[in-house]
Amino acid sequence: MSRRFAITAVLASSFVAAGWAQSPPTQPAPAASAPIKSAAKKAAPKAKPAAKQPAAVETGPCRLGVISVLGDQFAVQKFGVTVFEYEGTEVPINWGFDDLVFARVRAATGNDPGVRKISFARGAFDPFYHPQSRFLPDPREGIPAIVQSITTSSNCERYLVVTKFKSRPQNSNLELNGIGTYNQGLGSVLRHSHLFANISLTLLDGRSYERVNRAFANFGSNLAEGMRLTENPLNKLDNADFPTPPEAASSSALLRERTRTLIAAELDRRLPGYLKDE
Repeated sequence: MSRRFAITAVLASSFVAAGWAQSPPTQPAPAASAPIKSAAKKAAPKAKPAAKQPAAVETGPCRLGVISVLGDQFAVQKFGVTVFEYEGTEVPINWGFDDLVFARVRAATGNDPGVRKISFARGAFDPFYHPQSRFLPDPREGIPAIVQSITTSSNCERYLVVTKFKSRPQNSNLELNGIGTYNQGLGSVLRHSHLFANISLTLLDGRSYERVNRAFANFGSNLAEGMRLTENPLNKLDNADFPTPPEAASSSALLRERTRTLIAAELDRRLPGYLKDE
């Protein structure tokens, strides 16, 4: 019995071994593939800057070229009782006088597109303001010669030149330099302050560069102004607003606006007579 059991067990184990031998070997699981690195993103190309638009080109004929030479200096002058008691300073400012001139001329001509602002190099009018000739005027230092030299390609029918000058008020020995303010009097009590804007207009023919006669331009308004019995309110200035020290003028909003108002009023009064043919 035990022998039969042993033989049976041997046979059974043989069949199992044969079964294992016949079954195919288990295939190893495929190795996990290495993750594919994503292609490095290329930096997005920089956007090309938008092409600059060409500056607007003024078209059509130039009927009037405007040349304003009021500049960027503001005179602060202080006078005593005599001519020997004097203090004066030219204070640098940036109050846009020349832009104001062009704006008032454009307004006076109804914004005529034929009115152009003429640019020029800094110092171009130095010979006019600081002439070297002592006895006889040098034509090269005059407005016509200077304007001709800076307008070789402008081709305007006429040119209006706005400059400043020195003046002496009536019944006074004071010399007021261009555009600014002055204070005069005795001590600290008997003093008075004023604004002034000495502006000159010159009209030139655009071909010959000869002066266009405007001797009687605005005759009526000039006469009325000369016969005024009281001071123009635009010229009056409170002593408290007179700049002390003079350099304080450059930061005074009140002086800036009051002076621009005075210049604009003077231009508006005088321009119609100069532009009557425009």
